[in-house]
Amino acid sequence: MIEWTSFVGFGEAGQAFAQPGAAAFDIATDSPDTRPAKISDFESAQIRWSATPAGALARADLVLCLITADQALAAAQRCAPLLRPGTLWLDMNSVAPGTKRDAAQVIEAAGGRYVDVAVMAPVLPARLGVPLLVAGPHAEDAADALRAYGFTKVAVSGANVGDASAIKMIRSVMVKGLEALTAECVLAAERAGVREAVLASLDASWKEQSWATRADYNLDRMLAHGTRRAAEMEEVAKTLSDLGVDPAMTRGTIQRQREMGALGMTPPEGLTAKLVAIEGRVS
Repeated sequence: MIEWTSFVGFGEAGQAFAQPGAAAFDIATDSPDTRPAKISDFESAQIRWSATPAGALARADLVLCLITADQALAAAQRCAPLLRPGTLWLDMNSVAPGTKRDAAQVIEAAGGRYVDVAVMAPVLPARLGVPLLVAGPHAEDAADALRAYGFTKVAVSGANVGDASAIKMIRSVMVKGLEALTAECVLAAERAGVREAVLASLDASWKEQSWATRADYNLDRMLAHGTRRAAEMEEVAKTLSDLGVDPAMTRGTIQRQREMGALGMTPPEGLTAKLVAIEGRVS
């Protein structure tokens, strides 16, 4: 039974998930410039805060680690010796599966129980209703603890550390990539004075379909016409450059279209068959 919950990191996610009475440590309290604002965050959330990780973790059964991605492993290394035996360490940071496996070794070696948790949507306004994927050998215990804490959308995604993170990281190729493509497209359209026409054209041509169907179609087009499309996209890149917009995403598109076209394949039917055929050519 989980009696004491602690947070390592208390930024937007920590504050979105905070329940009165939990404990927390945030590195912002180390600096006199950021300390007052962070103490205010703790007090607003009715959180028992500590100026050191040891103080925040002294009684913890459950730890929610919610920090910047570049500090996830360092936090595990710093906090592992401070954990009580059997404490669940929930790594909820957006990092690669390999990074989570490295952190898991540190936590497990110190007697803690490491859990890979992927936060699958923005934490606001969902808060405890945000979808979570949980993975690793302690995933079932962690899922129970998260539900008892108040999270309402918790699913176990695998028995191995990294299973949840892999889903989130690879999904981000599409989600974050579409954001970047959107910026590149609309900035250029605005400078060319054709924004409304471009967006209307996209509305007219964008089909309602599943992502599996969309992926199958997109791979089909690239395998059949990638070389020609790469040449067309070279002209797109020139268009953007002439408008003063760096075609960063478009350069990647040129490379990927050219690589797929160079496989020289007649696209087989179905997404699975296409992926098998592509893997056979590139491996």
